[in-house]
Amino acid sequence: MKRIQFLTTTILSFILLLCLPASAPAEEGMYPISEISKLDLPAKGLEISPQEIFNPEGASLIDGIVKVNGCSGSFVSPEGLILTNHHCAFGAIQNASSTENDYLADGFLAKTRAEEIPAKGYTVRITESYRDVSAEVLAAAKGIGDPAARTRAIDKKIKAIIKAEEAAHPGKRAEVSEMFTGKSYLLFIYTYLKDVRLVYAPPLSIGEFGGEIDNWEWPRHTGDFSFMRAYAAPDGSPAEYSPENRPFQPAKYIPVAPEGVNEGDFVFILGYPGKTYRHQTSHFLTYDREFQLPYIVKLYDWQINVMEEMGEKDRAVALKHADRVKSRTNVLKRSRGKLQGFQRLPILERKREEEKALQAFIAADRERQKMYGSVLEEIGKVYKELREQAEYEFALEYLPKSVILFEVAKTVYEAALALQKEDIDREPAFMERNFAKTREGLFLKLHDYYEPSDRVFLKERLQRLTELPQGREIPVIAELARDANPGAAIDRFIESLYAGSRLGDAAFVQQALEKSPEALRALNDSFLRFAVEMDSAFRELTETRRRREGALAELSAKLIEVKQQLLGSEFIPDANSTLRLTYGRVRGYSPGDAVTMSPITTLKGIAEKTTGEEPFDAPRKLLELHRAGDYGRFKHPQLGDVPVAILYNTDTTGGNSGSAILNARGQLVGVNFDRVFQATVNDYAWSEEYSRSIGVDIRYVLWVAQKFAGADHLLEEMKVF
Repeated sequence: MKRIQFLTTTILSFILLLCLPASAPAEEGMYPISEISKLDLPAKGLEISPQEIFNPEGASLIDGIVKVNGCSGSFVSPEGLILTNHHCAFGAIQNASSTENDYLADGFLAKTRAEEIPAKGYTVRITESYRDVSAEVLAAAKGIGDPAARTRAIDKKIKAIIKAEEAAHPGKRAEVSEMFTGKSYLLFIYTYLKDVRLVYAPPLSIGEFGGEIDNWEWPRHTGDFSFMRAYAAPDGSPAEYSPENRPFQPAKYIPVAPEGVNEGDFVFILGYPGKTYRHQTSHFLTYDREFQLPYIVKLYDWQINVMEEMGEKDRAVALKHADRVKSRTNVLKRSRGKLQGFQRLPILERKREEEKALQAFIAADRERQKMYGSVLEEIGKVYKELREQAEYEFALEYLPKSVILFEVAKTVYEAALALQKEDIDREPAFMERNFAKTREGLFLKLHDYYEPSDRVFLKERLQRLTELPQGREIPVIAELARDANPGAAIDRFIESLYAGSRLGDAAFVQQALEKSPEALRALNDSFLRFAVEMDSAFRELTETRRRREGALAELSAKLIEVKQQLLGSEFIPDANSTLRLTYGRVRGYSPGDAVTMSPITTLKGIAEKTTGEEPFDAPRKLLELHRAGDYGRFKHPQLGDVPVAILYNTDTTGGNSGSAILNARGQLVGVNFDRVFQATVNDYAWSEEYSRSIGVDIRYVLWVAQKFAGADHLLEEMKVF
């Protein structure tokens, strides 16, 4: 017994690294808004009342924070002006660009409201309220033994809650978010703005200065910012795009602090971090390290090279690929960083030691052993199956993710099937509340369709599937595999698919989306026929994942319960795209022996890095302004230059891109856009030693807008003058 107690005590520190209580006096943590009042932020350096950050009874800073598609942003004026990252607005910039008006390369500035460009496919969300619906959700699955049926019951209940809430709150958006897997669920009500427009984006040579060489690196000199604007109907209600719409007037906007910050200053971030995995088991980490991450690295590295080579001498082709190259390159480098993090840090080893201590704690009590004794073992069995099926499931999953025309065909056919059902029985993408967005996304993908790369990616996926025993169980794949020369058979099949399909034509897709499954089959379109032939394989994969999800949900809920018993307290749920707060200091770090990084870069660094060749091709005008010392009011008094980027030890992850960096007085001093390479493992663990986030300094944002772009009207709107 003493040995068990000693082991538990010894390993407890490792557990606390990943499962900090909400009241812990530390800088780790992406805290839900419900926890803000428990943090004693004034003791950490906050100079305003925590109620000024979040006040459920009135306007607060939270009302100025928005979710912009998968990123974050903030209102910086009473007229709906939003500041976010350039890479968050990238899709809108790319979609509006052409070889005649290359806004990616040259930048874009709307000098009047009438010149602002619709950001197709973009929405803005503002968190209005939340409440716990765990009891309602879990009651729907009570007594259901089959894991897949349990998952379906929970999904259906969540959809029912959402429909009821949106009916009760016309014009609002409801979402149910799982806070702890299989255990707790919160209902969030959002203001949902559907008319978003591009206002200012710097040229790529500013917004992406340093490119992928500097991505996830420090020191950084990237002007990763853009301005957008949210619009509403004349009565202030959310509305689709219309020339009659007016700028949205938020309940609160974030005041800008043009003086910026200094080293050591307290800062906090409000935003919508995507996904972290700190409460996952060693089985998940092993699967991620050995299967998922290496697969993504290999596939995306190859796909990026294909698209870049095809667009090297043709700007129109490069623009078709730009958004996919950008997003895949970001994921690729982040995945490589995670793999490196697994090698240089004992993340997996610590997790295994944590589980060893937890198992000892369980074994020390008969009732705990009865309730939780096999939890980790059962979770391990699920991941063993996942590992065994990984190659096949990835081959199938990345078929629509890689081949645009197949994704279009698959979506059109699934939509036709779904629309035959009651709304609540459909997959979320095809429910009435989401279908318009699904359609819009489909046409945006068609905008980026380029047949030569589509063909190359399809051939690679088909080759993968024909090489796998599970793939050869799919009749259409089996037929290719049985050919005496499978490679030639695949080539002939691809030729027939593209020759016999009209799905590259948006007008044809529009018509197809209005047809029944029977009518679609009658069209005799080759890609639609291929989607029909592959449908059963995708349905089987969906059902398999539902079964695993249901099993893991029950097991994970038990795991959380026993961890809470061990710790004697609640702890922070993993990030899940809901609104969170994190705080820290502007602070440098040491990434290696005898290497010290200071936390503020300046224009001098841009001049030093500039070679005149991409990605270090700063605009001539910017360099001339620097040489002339034309800094205006944005010169740092100690550094004697305009700050460009800042480094700080807040706890962030994907989704925090575009998040407002706020000073102790709740004023905006920067825009978060990245982490250092060592911190790509933040998804699994946070450390004061290496976890640093990167933001563009507000002084650089304002200096570029005023001096480089001549956008004085935006500074006036933000009340900087």
